[in-house]
Amino acid sequence: MGSYLNPDNKDYTILQQSPIFIDKSLLIKYTNSKINIKERYICVARPRRFGKSTDAQMLIAYYSKGCDSSTLFENVKISSEENYKTHLNQHNVIFINILDFYDESYPVKNMIDYIRDEIVDELKEKYDFKTNRHTLHDAFKKIYAQTKTSFIFILDEWDCLLRNKNATEEDKKKYLDFLNKLLKDKPYVELVYMTGILPIKKYGDESALNMFDEVSMLDPLGLDSFMGFTEDEVKDLCHKHDMNFDNMKLWYDGYHFKNNISIYSPRSIVQALIHKECKSYWTNAGTFGTLKDYIQENRDGLKDAIIELLAGKSLTVNTKTFQNDISKFSSKDDVLTLLIHLGYLGYDSTRQEVSIPNKEVVDPFVAAVSQLNWGQPTIAFNNSMDCLKATWNMDEEKVAQYIEEAHLETSIIQYNDENALAYTIYFAFMAANNYYTIERQMPTGEGFADIAYIPYNPTYPAIIVELKWQDNPDAAINQILNRKYYYGLKKYKDNLLLVGISYNKDAKSKDYKKHYCKITKYKENP
Repeated sequence: MGSYLNPDNKDYTILQQSPIFIDKSLLIKYTNSKINIKERYICVARPRRFGKSTDAQMLIAYYSKGCDSSTLFENVKISSEENYKTHLNQHNVIFINILDFYDESYPVKNMIDYIRDEIVDELKEKYDFKTNRHTLHDAFKKIYAQTKTSFIFILDEWDCLLRNKNATEEDKKKYLDFLNKLLKDKPYVELVYMTGILPIKKYGDESALNMFDEVSMLDPLGLDSFMGFTEDEVKDLCHKHDMNFDNMKLWYDGYHFKNNISIYSPRSIVQALIHKECKSYWTNAGTFGTLKDYIQENRDGLKDAIIELLAGKSLTVNTKTFQNDISKFSSKDDVLTLLIHLGYLGYDSTRQEVSIPNKEVVDPFVAAVSQLNWGQPTIAFNNSMDCLKATWNMDEEKVAQYIEEAHLETSIIQYNDENALAYTIYFAFMAANNYYTIERQMPTGEGFADIAYIPYNPTYPAIIVELKWQDNPDAAINQILNRKYYYGLKKYKDNLLLVGISYNKDAKSKDYKKHYCKITKYKENP
């Protein structure tokens, strides 16, 4: 039992003893199927706080000869699988958390030598072999030649060097060459399970470590339910811990895969359950800075794309050109693809579209854009709180003015129907994300309200917004009343605002491109 060779199961023991524990042990069924076959290389790329390290800890506890984990696994899902004990604590495991060795102020060669020296020292305590310590793979080759001993390699944070924007191309190639020589087609390798945020760096169309199956937010290769907490798991946790699932969904949902599987950030869910409050746990000041770094340049129309995303749009993205390198971007699609891997954007693989996934991720976008020097769009964005306050104060002229400015200052949102008008409303009322659940086309009464703002705190009014592309705002208010759109919000009947917004698209009119607003309080019929 050592730090790198055959670690113990302490970390997974602590994880299991947590009052908020999700059983992901069926991942072991998948990894067992890969042992000692050609396809024995797995690279899992997920955002921070999405459970990568906890899965690695579980695999260490299961495979390592350095511990007895029989009691840990006898009551979890993998125990129902036939022959699950075949591999239980029967393998020599090498665990390397690359982050423990990486210091961006040191040359990459120092990091590689440090890894080599630490692991060789532990290997020499157990195996009698001679080495000049020039390379790590030489040590494993000699052990295998003398003893036929093979190993399962588990690497965590494998891409930390590649995530450093200041790492040189020479550094990256030297590091990738080290991994390639250590792992590729080696008889002493039974299985490699590697975790990070980025998929493996490409050179052209070829992966730098082309022996790996790459599991990512773009394509989880059938491991969808292991990429985070599933919706059913979150529902179960909410039931056990007396939390409202609808609030959890609003704050943390938005990462969708095929087969109707949605996943949630484990850290965010756990923290919300512990603190009994939904707020931004995954994001923080560091992530705001990271996001700002990537979106501040208007590369290939990136600024316009971010504005459209903040206005509630989904955008088509080409994810194939990204080289999995944070220092090389050829287009806005490359940046958007990186933001998918970092967890800032959700991805619909069927439609090949991206969107801002949930309220938790809206916050760093709001913080980033409000600090950027993007001219008039930033001003309009920062005016959104004033627009919301004007709505609360029923100041129709100011609301119309703010919406009109938001449209003119975000000219990428071209009106051609009420659906397009809705995006400007979202942008003008961006500050409402801090106070409301926002529902588009909410079914109620005898139809669908265009936009409904449902308050988190009942001290704020509920709001129904009806849009008219070529009419007047009074017609919008009448439609709300006649079709009883207020029906679904009747619990807010004493504090409900009805808002009609119209836009004149008639080029011959003196009011061409002018916005109008009508605001009234809902009054129940006597």
